[in-house]
This record gives sequence, C-alpha cells and structure tokens, in this order.
Amino acid sequence: MNLKLVIAISILVTAPAFAQAQQGGASPKAPKPTKADVQKVVQTISGDKTKMQTYCDLAKLNEQMAQADEKKDTKTLQNLGAKVDNLTQKLGPDYVKLMDGLDQMDENSSEGKEFAAALDSLDKQCK
Repeated sequence: MNLKLVIAISILVTAPAFAQAQQGGASPKAPKPTKADVQKVVQTISGDKTKMQTYCDLAKLNEQMAQADEKKDTKTLQNLGAKVDNLTQKLGPDYVKLMDGLDQMDENSSEGKEFAAALDSLDKQCK
C-alpha cells in the first residue's frame, strides 16, 4: 500500500466520524506522526500474528476501496468503509492515531518516503 493510498483511505474512513464529531463540538486534529510512532506501530503489528493478519485483511479492503472509488461506487465504499473501520480499531489506538495523522504528511518529502518504506515492510509480509 503506498502512502498516498493509505492517506486517501484513512480520509475516506475517518470523514464520517469527523463529521459526527463536528456536530458534537470541535475535535482536535490528530498530531503529525513521528518516526518513532511509525516504528512502534510497525513493530507491534509485525510482532503479533493476529494483528499482522488483520493488517493484511485491511490492505485487501483498501485495494477494494480504491477500485470502488475509481468507479464512483459510493454504496460499496460505505460498506467497505465500515469493515475497514472495524479492522482499524483491532490494530489498536497507536495505529488509529498514526493513520489519523498521516493526512498531515507530504508523501514526497524524505520523511513521507521513510514512513512509506516502513509501512511497505508490513505490506511485504502480506504477500
């Protein structure tokens, strides 16, 4: 999963929750992740077989969401989004925080590329 896809999917998934939070009051923006945040998440997921399988399932759903988005299939996007949200929660609060903060990253920056490489190391374990 490339960083751009991860960011796009995280925005699609978190947008409904963000809209609900806006109705109930101001919601603080997730902090920009650090290198340590990314390393912690990668180590946590790769060190736990159940979380690794959940991550791989999430990657498959993200690909399906990207295809549905290309086709402008909003019903499928909503259905997949609910599944993605469920799996994301299973990966833990650190993963959720990381995904929420990725929209503040420039994927073309050296930091963005470094983060993408770290997440790619998880993707390689799914194949």
